[in-house]
Amino acid sequence: MNSGNSFKVFASNALRTVLLDCLPAFERANGVTTVVDFGSTNHTLDAMRAGAVADVIIATASAIDELERAGKIISGTRTDLATAGIGACVRSGQPRPDIGSVEALKRTLLNAQSVAYSRAGQSGIHFAKIIVQLGIASEVNAKAKIGSGGLIGEIVLRGEAELGFQQVSEILAVKGVDLIGLLPDELQLVSLFAAGVGAQSSHVKQAQALMRELRTPHASNIMREAGLTPV
Repeated sequence: MNSGNSFKVFASNALRTVLLDCLPAFERANGVTTVVDFGSTNHTLDAMRAGAVADVIIATASAIDELERAGKIISGTRTDLATAGIGACVRSGQPRPDIGSVEALKRTLLNAQSVAYSRAGQSGIHFAKIIVQLGIASEVNAKAKIGSGGLIGEIVLRGEAELGFQQVSEILAVKGVDLIGLLPDELQLVSLFAAGVGAQSSHVKQAQALMRELRTPHASNIMREAGLTPV
């Protein structure tokens, strides 16, 4: 169990901006020091399955439900936070290719010099299915920079890929890249993110307080600015 004033959070990169905004006031009000492990939902699932302990877990709603069934999250504490869709980005100032239709997206992917996505995260797993569906998986993967679960925008920012795909909130978390648009509706995946209190948390009241903080009007405004839709 956590001890003292150490407060551990596992959090999806999709909620990075809003969580970092809300943490200072939360820490002052609750007298804790927060350690956040940002990553993909699959990273969080792997860590929790291996026995990691956290006070708050923020991941896709389906992952929160899975962890609750496994006894890793206190039953009944799931709190829905926001939804996010998948978009594409380029380095700021670079041409913005068209991804507004299925055919335009296919052309853009075939014409791109390099493409980045993450197989570890929800968006990357979905993107991998899309390129199979479009019949261009071999062509795209031959020039793909596949991330390990971090922010794909950082790969694009470093010039290691011309085009990057990830959830919009994760793209907007990286300064120096531009969101060029969302995936076409026919190919879009909107993910619901939720939070839950870790079953072994020794800071249950503080965990509940953080989840309430993430549903305040202020947090909702930050979510909208970050490309999320609060629920």
